[in-house]
Amino acid sequence: MKYDRKLILEDGSTFYGYGFGSRKEAVCEVVFNTSMTGYQEILSDPSYTGQAVVMSYPLIGNYGVAGEDYESRLIAPSALLVRDINENPSNFRSIRTLPELMEEEDIPGIYGMDTRKLVRRIRDHGTMRGIVTDAGVPEAEGVQRIQDTPLRKDAVARVSTKKKWYSRTSNPACHVVAIDCGMKANIVRMLNQNKCNVTIVPYHTEAEEILELTPDGVFISNGPGDPMDVPEVIRTLRGLHGQVPVFGICLGHQLIALSYGASTYKLKFGHRGGNHPVEDVRTKKITMTSQNHSYAVREESLAGTGLAVTHKNLLDGTVEGVCCEKDAVFSVQFHPESAPGPMDSTELFAEFVRKMHDWKIQKQQKDSFEG
Repeated sequence: MKYDRKLILEDGSTFYGYGFGSRKEAVCEVVFNTSMTGYQEILSDPSYTGQAVVMSYPLIGNYGVAGEDYESRLIAPSALLVRDINENPSNFRSIRTLPELMEEEDIPGIYGMDTRKLVRRIRDHGTMRGIVTDAGVPEAEGVQRIQDTPLRKDAVARVSTKKKWYSRTSNPACHVVAIDCGMKANIVRMLNQNKCNVTIVPYHTEAEEILELTPDGVFISNGPGDPMDVPEVIRTLRGLHGQVPVFGICLGHQLIALSYGASTYKLKFGHRGGNHPVEDVRTKKITMTSQNHSYAVREESLAGTGLAVTHKNLLDGTVEGVCCEKDAVFSVQFHPESAPGPMDSTELFAEFVRKMHDWKIQKQQKDSFEG
């Protein structure tokens, strides 16, 4: 069978395959994910907005699509690139095939590609933009279309909730306000499981409005893009320093660091997958983590900010966690809620609850002393 679709990278390299899902053309940043499972959670993770995801594991779609496994209401990537696609899944929970989902959501895909070669290309030369198009489009024309497509800076605005909403739990112990920069559903589920009522607010909600909701703590979520593209969130976080405990994940981790005066930088090809070893530098405990990000906190920029490094990546030494004990603020670059796994770091949600309880006790003691 003759190839009918291809990916052209901005350096002119070309990868051929067969189309599935939508037949539209897409210009996007091309990234790779090393997870062996979890393609549905990956597709519904808002952090992949505007990206073409290359799955390094060769067989994708073999367990279909289940109604309970979405991490958001949208399919975030602009394209999906795989070696083999399974159109006859074996799973009693499956309600549609992966190609059917891609077609319904108007997302283009290519299968039959040499994904190993493509992953190595990105790893060796860094993340690049590319175009998913028909096989007959000349390489020079494809590169020109990439160059003519402007880079968007509004990814968080596109995926954040447009209005406040609530997720309640029985016998709540704490009230958390979650700033939604592209939040995954399992984060809310984990907060509920740890006896937290959650009020989810849009990314541009100001500190004064958040404090009027009388939270016991504030959570800042994961999300897509460059953290410097959302200065309004950085401003909000600065207004929350010392007011309530704050916990951040992924993009939220980067935004917390920026709010204290640190800086971030773009990684060569990012971290994406569920097999990244991270060490807690305080306890020397090593855990396997799920990650999805292109940017990292510059370690030398933390000097004098009041933030201390708590976790480091054992593969490349990047900062994976910071904290400010005085303000009861902490964050991690990885995803403790996972979805897909591993589930080695879920204890961080319980740590957040403990910080909120301790903060309330200290506040009560201070109020009693001043009274």
